[in-house]
Amino acid sequence: MSRLTVSRGTPAPLGVTVDGDAVNVAVWAPEATTVEFCLFTARDDGTDTELRVPLPWRSGGIRHARITGPGPGDRYGLRVDGVWDPDTGRYANHAKLLIDPYARIIESPLTWHPLMSGFTDDGDADPRDSAPVVPKCVIPGVSSLSSLSSRPERPRHDAADLIIYESHLRGLSAAHPEVPEDLRGTYAGMAHPAIIDHLTGLGVTAVELLPLQTFIDDRFLVNRGLTNYWGYQPVNWFAPEPRYATDRSGVTADRELRELVDTLHTARIEVILDVVYNHSGEGDELGPTLSLRGLDNNGYHLMDGPEFVDDTGTGNTLAVDRPPMLRLVTDSLRYWVTDIGVDGFRFDLGATLGRVGVGSSAGFTPDAAFFRAVAQDPVLSQVRFIAEPWDIGPDGYRLGQFPWPWAEWNDRFRDGIRRLWRGDSPGVTDLGSLLLGSAGLFDGPTRWPAAPATTSVNFLTAHDGFTLTDVVSYNDRHNEANGEHGNDGHGENFSDNLGAEGPTDDPGVVEARARRVRGMLATLLLSQGTPMLLAGDELGNGQGGNNNAYVQDNPTGWVDWSGVHGDLLAFTRELIALRRRLPVLRQSAYRHGRLRADGHRDVEWFRVDGTPMTDTDWHATDGRPVGVILRGTAGDTDGEANCGAVALVVNTGCGAEVSLPSGGSGGEGGSAEEGVGGPVGGDDNSRTWTLELDSARPGVLNESRKRPDRVVQDAETTPSGRTGDSTGEGTWDGTGPYPVLGQSVVVFSAG
Repeated sequence: MSRLTVSRGTPAPLGVTVDGDAVNVAVWAPEATTVEFCLFTARDDGTDTELRVPLPWRSGGIRHARITGPGPGDRYGLRVDGVWDPDTGRYANHAKLLIDPYARIIESPLTWHPLMSGFTDDGDADPRDSAPVVPKCVIPGVSSLSSLSSRPERPRHDAADLIIYESHLRGLSAAHPEVPEDLRGTYAGMAHPAIIDHLTGLGVTAVELLPLQTFIDDRFLVNRGLTNYWGYQPVNWFAPEPRYATDRSGVTADRELRELVDTLHTARIEVILDVVYNHSGEGDELGPTLSLRGLDNNGYHLMDGPEFVDDTGTGNTLAVDRPPMLRLVTDSLRYWVTDIGVDGFRFDLGATLGRVGVGSSAGFTPDAAFFRAVAQDPVLSQVRFIAEPWDIGPDGYRLGQFPWPWAEWNDRFRDGIRRLWRGDSPGVTDLGSLLLGSAGLFDGPTRWPAAPATTSVNFLTAHDGFTLTDVVSYNDRHNEANGEHGNDGHGENFSDNLGAEGPTDDPGVVEARARRVRGMLATLLLSQGTPMLLAGDELGNGQGGNNNAYVQDNPTGWVDWSGVHGDLLAFTRELIALRRRLPVLRQSAYRHGRLRADGHRDVEWFRVDGTPMTDTDWHATDGRPVGVILRGTAGDTDGEANCGAVALVVNTGCGAEVSLPSGGSGGEGGSAEEGVGGPVGGDDNSRTWTLELDSARPGVLNESRKRPDRVVQDAETTPSGRTGDSTGEGTWDGTGPYPVLGQSVVVFSAG
């Protein structure tokens, strides 16, 4: 390093780029008086020597230079001098080592330390050097920047074929008994054959991983002896999180994550990354000075005078509508696609990305700069974008308002289906619309072009909230271990413990819970739209009633593989296979009860006696079964070509004899409500129904596939809807009423 030479260099690309025997350094810091590139060399005693190299050239707001000497593997940071004036949002503090926002590798995990604070107790700039506690950036080698040309081909599944599996990377393998102990909870652990075999055996076509971009353990968590398990506090948007590497180093994290992506692609599984571009982990004015705050606080964050705008509940909001931040976001997204290899993104608090301006006139628009930028980008326009369509700012709930081709998490599906199985009526919970892809949200005149049904990402559970086992095991949240007196997390979960709060040995309650879980899973995986499973729901995993396990990097937050419910896993596999086998269940075009070219309606709703549903039936609170016949969408090329039909019966109440309508068309009746209308019946009795799945009899049904008839098993049903022991076995030949047990979903096919 003693032979360093400095020349002009170029203002692009931003960050540190290897250029032969030199590096080009370019940093956005428009208000800085000086910017220094700081090289660190480790001493034998574990401390560092620091060499500071000023960047004297300026192009617009970018400071830059070409420096001969540094190269791959060298460690560095940035220092900025300039105005310190919190009243005007300026936080330049030369004593604080800054992380390059464009760094590809961060050497080690990032944890709050008092030396990171920009303030003294008196509100002055803190003069203490933070370099000893700030992880250094690492200049990447050529191998880290290799293209995807020599890597496995992307799966590129059709949207209608997606089965998304949301998972925390560490939590998926941390307790898996077949994953070697030294790999558990790491990128390599998730890439282990035991995990990959589980995913492929389940039928998953995409994994959605919680944040993997470098994040910080927050001060208030560190002070309570906790860690940021979920990772929603980013400090850098390029570098993979080091804590998931087998040696907890950034260099290894970069390599092992690429290997994980390749492994998943080889297994024909897409990789969707949960990303956080709505706020930074530096928090409000009292937060640490780590990167953006010290470089250009007013340019990177939304400020209202001296105050940080907080539309996110984390202390700050990133100014994505401004060129510096917009460039940072799009550059990093492009890097994750072209270099790391991911196939799409789920955007945390996505409504923030569509906000324009500050103050009373600020608001969300689907024509915001970010949406326009990614829509025209030749790389980003080719990958999947999924929004969490809300934030906590003014008018922050924006479900159904993101531009095509964005998909959106549909929390109305989650809440409506939970309420339905808890006992609310089909009409109140909007069951008809939810089963058909929520056309009222995504197929309306406000969207151009109109979105397909796959826009609705249907889910019952996610990382944020109860697991499915806990939905049927707890009436209340139990978050005391989070250190917030049990007051954090959602207060209304639309859950039902079915008679006992938490674990129980009562066989009636245990059976009722298992029956309801299967019924709810069937409702999810048989609904039109894009289904998303929470990792572990297929195994009966619970979190002890904790519905906000963001700090639980322990068995509470990890998937529990020790008590795997084999029957539930087999049932979930069968559901996914059934969805794949019957294309009527995964139509992209919405059905509105219209006539097809063959004279049949594409959706018909029926009662237990096979006659059309009425408004009274839709709003009944007695849990009576709801039946629906689904066909290919009328007027849609692919839909009209599909001659098959599927009948579903959703029964959230007691057992009943259900008569299936014939396959004909004609007649009048049904609700006039969009998506739930259309006549059933007619005189065509040529179509017969084949039993495909019965969520109340999964074992018997699986066995019946080996026989020429369909074996069913009757049962006594209690007035509460819970089912007791079976009382006998008989056959059903596809004609006459079918005995539908309480708390179940039954599927038939024809054609």
